[in-house]
Amino acid sequence: MTATADHTCGLTRDRLDTLLTAVCDQAGLPSAGAELIKFTNNAVFRLPHAPVVVRIAGSTAARVTLPTVVRVARWLAHHDFPAVRLLPGVEQPIRVDDQLATLWTYIPEVGPRPGGADLATLLQRLHTLPHPRHSLPPWQPMNQIRWRLAEPEDLSPDDHAFLLDECDELEDQLGTLRYVLPPGVIHGDAFLGNVIAGPDGPVLCDFDSTTIGPREWDLTPAAVGSLRMNYPVNEHLPLAEQYGFDVIGWEGFPVLRRLRELKLVTSVLPILRSNPSIRSQWQHRMHSFKTGATNVRWEPYR
Repeated sequence: MTATADHTCGLTRDRLDTLLTAVCDQAGLPSAGAELIKFTNNAVFRLPHAPVVVRIAGSTAARVTLPTVVRVARWLAHHDFPAVRLLPGVEQPIRVDDQLATLWTYIPEVGPRPGGADLATLLQRLHTLPHPRHSLPPWQPMNQIRWRLAEPEDLSPDDHAFLLDECDELEDQLGTLRYVLPPGVIHGDAFLGNVIAGPDGPVLCDFDSTTIGPREWDLTPAAVGSLRMNYPVNEHLPLAEQYGFDVIGWEGFPVLRRLRELKLVTSVLPILRSNPSIRSQWQHRMHSFKTGATNVRWEPYR
């Protein structure tokens, strides 16, 4: 028996193709031949006949944040920040039935491969921008995790209970942390997978987790990546050097590491059945996370 919510998205490839066609019809764009380039938290398509990327929210967590994503993208554009841009001339987000999508101007990845120092430079610039006039939500990382746990696909009751307990325990621990960096706007998922090697330099993307929160959290993904992910290069060291702060040496890092790993385990729960290619890696992550095997390396979801 598995814990599966009745209201899960059920985003099969056929359903995604139907949604993509409807989204493109609303925007007056051709969808034929679109390439699915990523399907984890969102289904991301590249259109072949227009320089456009379509992102279809893959879960309640992704849908809830979309209005904020749109506001953040416009705020960054106002400050000429190197970030992906919403497709102009289209009211966003686009709604089709109970699903939401956004359209973005495609940026070709033709520049040098970004590294940890590039990410640090982007974060330094982001962290020094004046706060947006519109309000950003406070950093509440457990909300997205609990939303995903409310609509899992093929999650055993035992694993479901374990992950809920982890949420409660981590939430208590987060309340005791003493941060040393000033709080403010944070990207929320700042790893090199969200940096595009654009023709004019590195460009930041994916603002699903952008909030007001501790800057230590923006430095955590690269640190956890160096300790947990099977990456060919340790990008944490140049990031820490460029930013001027090594989060691994901060006393609260073990809590943020555990939180980051919990997010990496739960991020794909709403699409485990819809995207079977990620199941093997998810099972590997879940087992090592649950058993406390912190030295076991993980691979990116494909």
